[in-house]
Amino acid sequence: MKRNYKYTQHITGNKLGIVLVSVMALALTACTKNFEKYNTNPNSLSNSQSSSIASTAFGPMEQAIYSNYQRAQNLSADGYSGYMQPGIAFSGDHNNLTYAMVDTWNATGFNDQYTLVMAPVHAIATTTSIKATNPEMWAVALLIQVEAMDRVTDRFGPIPYTKVATSLTTAPYDDQQTVYQTFFKQIDTAVTNLKAYIAANPGKTSLGTSDYIYAGNYAQWLKFANSLRLRLAMRLVKVDATTAQAQVVKALTDSGGTLLTAADDAAIAQTGGRENDLHQISGDWNNTNMSAAIESYMVGYNDPRLAIYFQPAQAGAGSAYVGKFLGIRAGTLIGASQSTYSDFANLNTTQTFQFSTPQLIMTAAEVWFLKAEAALRGWTTSSVQSDYEAGITASMNQWGATIGSYLSDGTSTEANFTDPLNSANNATALSTITIKWDNNATQEQQLERIITQKWLAIFPDGQEAWADYRRTGYPKLFTVANNFSGGTISTTVQVRRLPYPSTEYTTNATAVNNAVKLLGGADNGGTRLWWDVDKANF
Repeated sequence: MKRNYKYTQHITGNKLGIVLVSVMALALTACTKNFEKYNTNPNSLSNSQSSSIASTAFGPMEQAIYSNYQRAQNLSADGYSGYMQPGIAFSGDHNNLTYAMVDTWNATGFNDQYTLVMAPVHAIATTTSIKATNPEMWAVALLIQVEAMDRVTDRFGPIPYTKVATSLTTAPYDDQQTVYQTFFKQIDTAVTNLKAYIAANPGKTSLGTSDYIYAGNYAQWLKFANSLRLRLAMRLVKVDATTAQAQVVKALTDSGGTLLTAADDAAIAQTGGRENDLHQISGDWNNTNMSAAIESYMVGYNDPRLAIYFQPAQAGAGSAYVGKFLGIRAGTLIGASQSTYSDFANLNTTQTFQFSTPQLIMTAAEVWFLKAEAALRGWTTSSVQSDYEAGITASMNQWGATIGSYLSDGTSTEANFTDPLNSANNATALSTITIKWDNNATQEQQLERIITQKWLAIFPDGQEAWADYRRTGYPKLFTVANNFSGGTISTTVQVRRLPYPSTEYTTNATAVNNAVKLLGGADNGGTRLWWDVDKANF
């Protein structure tokens, strides 16, 4: 199958390391040393050998969710979500953050999940017997795949999914509706398999430490499955409210439960010496800083998580700014001021995002906010206010912040933003939404309140935050200070997706051209995804 390849290159490095691994080759050899055994007849392996070989792939697949993090997420979604901005003039300031899309950056966010997640999952399915002998392990494999591939489809739109590995010459694309329908079916399978195993084998595990997220705790994986369904269902509220509601109810009424406490948080351990990506790009490379957007909200709200998420400006920012939480507006031209901007507030890599800190993929706080939105839409009988406040409280507890009077603050709002180096980047606060719940507010105001606090709570997951912004328009974010898209991306509407990698046009041309037809618009950052519908929320 002519599919894509993994390209690896540190943005700050001087050497270009290119690893060319085709999906079909990887499907035969996978990503661990034990997978060469797959080249033998799987029927000659015992069930225990089959599951033992397959289990070695799970941890690497989980870590691959964040493969090439800087290129795949930080230099796009983390910026578009209003979380982070580079204080580095990458590509002479003509890059993703000024809407001049960098093809080689975005390609990693497309390719890696095929070579490092879908290919091993395919290999497990076709060269071992675990689907039959260890369906609980297969359930986890499916959930890893859905988590990883949702990040791909929500970056690009239509993607190859249901027919990957069915052809040696092309990788046909599915429209995004089909991808989501398949996600829900795969979650169905996972839930069924996990429930059966838990009922028959209470307290037992077949994965153990090979699983870097829950160490083989299948009850936790069941909660994750329901929570993932809830997340994906809410994505569809504008385009298909009927399906969204049905999937939300299914998630929230399942006996397996959802992620509702800090102990439930899903995080990928940095086993094997892997460094936390945020520590690397901020602590080691000093390549990312606080965004003006999150500065304006956290400072305006006197948010107790501010110093937990970020550390203030350092000496290079100048004596007048040291110790202040200074962000960088999206689309700022860094230019000759790089040495100063790069010392503006950046991630707290000393205490919070340390070398070996696990990387979160879903938290209890996110689930509480999803529940709050479901209640707001009338899909549950829960108290919107109670779920909303539980989300804030869960986040504060997760990060070890003192909540104080935060929930009762009915006056604080987003602050204005001032760039001390260039007044052209200054921005007036866009939102007047406060923290305290208001039962008398309109549904739209209540939605803004929920999503704004959810945005603050799910930091640093810019991928999910960007999806929420495109879906709801919240939180209200400053526009890019400079837009070099040549008119393909509206400054006011902001970026909606990433263009397909150029390699797709050279290796999978027929399929990608058909994908653009499915997309319903030009292959650029201004075209909306299927679920990104331009209409009122209520």
